[in-house]
Amino acid sequence: MRRPSRRLIYAFIASLLVGYGVSWGIMAGVLEAPLRLYGFGNLTWVALLVAFLLLIFLDNPLQLRMFDWPQAGEKKKEKAAKAKQYTGLADWLTTVDHKKIGIMYFVFSFSFFLIGGLLALVIRAELALPGLQFLTQARYNEFFTMHGTTMIFLGIIPMLASFANYVVPLQVGARDMAFPRLNAFALWMFLFGGLLLYTSFFFEGGAAGGWTAYAPLSTATYFPNKGMDMWIVGVYVVGTSSILGAINLIVTILNMRAPGMGLNQMSLFTWTVLVQSILIIFGTPALAAALTLLFIERNLGASFFSAQGNPVLWQHMFWFYSHPAVYIMVLPAMGIVSEVLPVFARKPIFGYRMIAYSTVAIAVLGFIVWAHHMFTAGIGYGLQLFFMMGSMVIAVPTGVKIFSWIFTLWGGSIDFKTPLLFAVGFIVTFTIGGISGVFNALVPIDTQIHDTYYIVAHLHYVLFGGSVMGMFAGIYFWFPKVTGRMYNEMLGRLQFWLMFIGFNITFFPMHFLGLLGMPRRYADYEAGLGWENYNLLASVGAFLIAASILPLFWNVAYSLVRGRRAVGDPWQANSLEWWTTSPPPDYNFLEIPTVHSERPTRDLRLDKKPPTAPPPSVTPPVSSPAPASK
Repeated sequence: MRRPSRRLIYAFIASLLVGYGVSWGIMAGVLEAPLRLYGFGNLTWVALLVAFLLLIFLDNPLQLRMFDWPQAGEKKKEKAAKAKQYTGLADWLTTVDHKKIGIMYFVFSFSFFLIGGLLALVIRAELALPGLQFLTQARYNEFFTMHGTTMIFLGIIPMLASFANYVVPLQVGARDMAFPRLNAFALWMFLFGGLLLYTSFFFEGGAAGGWTAYAPLSTATYFPNKGMDMWIVGVYVVGTSSILGAINLIVTILNMRAPGMGLNQMSLFTWTVLVQSILIIFGTPALAAALTLLFIERNLGASFFSAQGNPVLWQHMFWFYSHPAVYIMVLPAMGIVSEVLPVFARKPIFGYRMIAYSTVAIAVLGFIVWAHHMFTAGIGYGLQLFFMMGSMVIAVPTGVKIFSWIFTLWGGSIDFKTPLLFAVGFIVTFTIGGISGVFNALVPIDTQIHDTYYIVAHLHYVLFGGSVMGMFAGIYFWFPKVTGRMYNEMLGRLQFWLMFIGFNITFFPMHFLGLLGMPRRYADYEAGLGWENYNLLASVGAFLIAASILPLFWNVAYSLVRGRRAVGDPWQANSLEWWTTSPPPDYNFLEIPTVHSERPTRDLRLDKKPPTAPPPSVTPPVSSPAPASK
C-alpha cells in the first residue's frame, strides 16, 4: 500500500480543523451543551466525519488520489481468478456486482412497497363508510404508522436506490461501484432494518405513533410498549444503510467517470442521484440523532421531548431530515423523466444545464424550508414569514424543470411508449401536487388546512404522482437493459391507465374532504357531514390502483419467458448504459468509450460503431473496479 502524499496529509489536517470547528458549532450553537456533557470523544467523531466528507469532495478537484490505489500483484490476480465461483442462489447472496445488488434492492423494496399498499387498502376499506368496520382505533394507528413508514423508508427511497445501483455505474462508464463490498453490506443492512420494523407487530400495541412519531406522544409516557422501540431501531438501521449507499454513489460518480466525462457531460439521472446522495448525507444524521434521543428518553428516563425538555424539538429535528427527504424521493424520479422524454420525443432535452443546476438549487433550498410543516406548532411570526417565503421560492427551480420538460416534448416526434406515458403522468400529477403545495406554504391557509385531508392529497400527489410514476417510467424504460427482453406494450399501457385513473379517483377528492374539514389520521368519522361520498370514491380508486399492479406482474412473467430479445439499444437512446449489451456483462464494457457530450451513445451511434459485446474468445477482465483515468 502506497504512502499518502504530502498534499493529502495537508488536506486532512485542514479538513480536521474545519471538522472541529463544525463540531464545536453544533455543540455550542445548536445543542447549547458544555464540553463536559458533549464529550471530547463526540467532538472528535463529528470532526472526523466532517473531515472525511470534505476529503471525498476535494479528492477530484485537488487530485488527492485517496482512492487511486495500485492494482493488486499478479499472484493476487491469479488467486482471484482461481477462486471458487458460486452459482445459483449462493452467487446472488454473496455477490458484489452492482447490477445484481440493484436487482435485489428492487425485489426487496418492491415487496415492501406491495405490503405498504396492502396496508393502504385496509385503511381505505375502513374509511369507505362511517363507523368502525373491522379495525380498532389502536390497530388502525398501527397500520397507518407502518403504511407511511414502509412507503417512504422501505419502498420509494430504496427502490430509487435500486435504479441508482444498476444504472449509475453504467452511465458514468465504470466497471462497478467504488466500494462493492460496502454496497452489498448496505443492501443486507436495509433488508435487516426492514424486517426489524415489521417485528413491531409482534409486540402488544405495535408501533402506533404515526409515521412521523411525533414526540412527546411517541415517548414511553403514552406508548410504553416495545413495538415503538423496534420501530426506532429499524428506521435507524435503514437510515444507516442509506448513508452508506449515498457515500458509495458520490465517490463512484465523482471519481470513476469515463474519460472525457465532466460534470456537464453526465446524464441528468446521474446528476439527480449525486444531489440526492448529498441530501442523504447531510439530512439523515439529523433523523438519526432524533431517534437516538427518543430511544434514550424512552428507555433511560431522559427528558429531551417532554415538558421538562422541549416538546417541539422533535419536529425540528424530524422535519430537518424529512422535508429534504421529499426531494430524496422525487429528484431521482425527475432524473428518470429527464432521461425518458428526449428519447421518445426524438430531440435533445431542453435546457440541460438549467435542469441540472435547478436540481442543486432544490437541494440547497430544501434545507431552509423544513418548518413550513410546523406553522401550527407555535413557532414565532418571524420564522413563519421566513419559511413561508422560502417555501414559495423553492417552487421556482421546480418550475424550471417542468417547463423544460414541456419544451422538450414541444415539436418533437413523439412515440407514446409506456415509459413516456408514465413520464407525462408524472408531469401532470406532480404539477398538481406542486400547485397545492404553494397554497400550503401560505401561513393563513395552512393554519386552516394543515391537519385535514387536503395535506394527505398534496402529499400523495407529490410522492405517488411524482416518485411512483417516475419509478414505473424507469421500470419500463430500463426493463430491456436489465432483462434482455422487450415487454408487452399493450399490458404496459393498460397498467398506466388503470393506475393514472385510479390514482386521481383516490386522491383528488381528498382536496374536497380537507376543505370540508375532515381531519387526517382519524380511524372513523360521523355520518351526515358530507364526507361519505368522497371517502367511498377514494376507496374505490385505491382498489383500482391495486388492480393496476396485476398487468405489471403478467407483463413481467410473460416477457421474461416469451418476450422478444432486446438489442443493446432498443430505444435509440442517449446515455452510456445503452452502449453495451442487454443485459450488460459482468464487467459492463469491453472497452470504456471516451465521452464528448451529454449524449455519448448517440455520438457513438452516429460514428456507426457496434455496441460493445464480448467476443467469445476474449477472457473477461478482472471484475474488481478501478477508477477511470481522468
